[in-house]
Amino acid sequence: MSTDDESSSPPPLGGRRSATVLAHAGLHPERFHGFVNPPLVRASTVLFESVEAMEGRTGHRYPYGLTNTPTIEALAEALTELDCAAGTVLVPSGLAAVTVAILSAVKPGCTILVPDNVYGPTRRFCDESLPALGVTTRYYDPVDPDCGGMDERSVLFMEAPGSLTFEMPDLEALVAAARAAGAATMLDNTWATPLIYRPLEHRIDIALYAGTKYFAGHSDLLIGSISANPRMWPALRRLHRNLGVQAGTEEIWLTLRGLRTMEVRLARHEENAMTVARWLAARPEVARVLHPALPADPGHRLWQRDFGRSTGLFGLVLNGSEAEARRFLNALRLFGLGYSWGGFESLAILGELRQARTVKPWTDGPVIRLHIGLEDPADLIEDLEQAFAAMTG
Repeated sequence: MSTDDESSSPPPLGGRRSATVLAHAGLHPERFHGFVNPPLVRASTVLFESVEAMEGRTGHRYPYGLTNTPTIEALAEALTELDCAAGTVLVPSGLAAVTVAILSAVKPGCTILVPDNVYGPTRRFCDESLPALGVTTRYYDPVDPDCGGMDERSVLFMEAPGSLTFEMPDLEALVAAARAAGAATMLDNTWATPLIYRPLEHRIDIALYAGTKYFAGHSDLLIGSISANPRMWPALRRLHRNLGVQAGTEEIWLTLRGLRTMEVRLARHEENAMTVARWLAARPEVARVLHPALPADPGHRLWQRDFGRSTGLFGLVLNGSEAEARRFLNALRLFGLGYSWGGFESLAILGELRQARTVKPWTDGPVIRLHIGLEDPADLIEDLEQAFAAMTG
């Protein structure tokens, strides 16, 4: 779907559309002598005028460099506006966004429901760290809108589309079931970004992001963010302060700079990725393309209802063996073999799915995940074509 189709974009934010918010959110030139961009403030110590002022520092705008600076404030304000949230906290990585969000919502004796296709490190955290806190993890089939039942002590974790295999969950049905049970909800919305889907506007309590990806967009930093509604914001803000897991100053400043171009970058990622995905769908070496924006995808109707736009990340099931998949990947020249995504360059990895599913074991062929960058798609297709030849040759 065309990215300039206004009907496919979320509604305006307080009278301003997303591209305008990206260009202006968090900017206060009147505070900084008229300079457009907020300064990069490296700070730890903040000086106070008196002992009394120090004693009242918890109500101070900038009590300590870990808590707030003009740099922190600018990015948090921009992301809060983008997600129509009560507030946003910044953390050092996307995984930290996952773990801090979960820790802010769970309590001893509760159950967290997690999709079976979740990002691998999220599963590792749930399996290895949550049991010591008295929290049980139950994995659910990501395409089952019932997900096995919940109560008021439950936390529902969602990811859309799913990691590596890109199933599109029925977010509307999942959230309705959670709300009926009184359960808290959160969504890893990294793939879509707030430009395509705003979780809090769809009654989800917490939206979390690996800002490393599309927010920053240049493969040169690690950062995460968590935005919450009024219900969950006090607990999230308190935990974030107590853990002391602020993102780095330069990473925050660079992410704010990357945010300004996210709209135009995403449009190019989407256009390039759809060109490559359609080409792959016609290849005999590909059993199927895992991309909900393709009409043949099982999740296409849900994607169309909830998203209507896509980004640069999708997968494919290879019509071949794992050895052939390795030959294919090793033959790539323009695609880098590396983790993460969302930057300007195209990447490829071999999905590790044997240990990653407990509800529905993966029985299809090897999965290759592609991130389509900002290169000319014709060059990327040529690279994929020669890699297929190397795979079968």
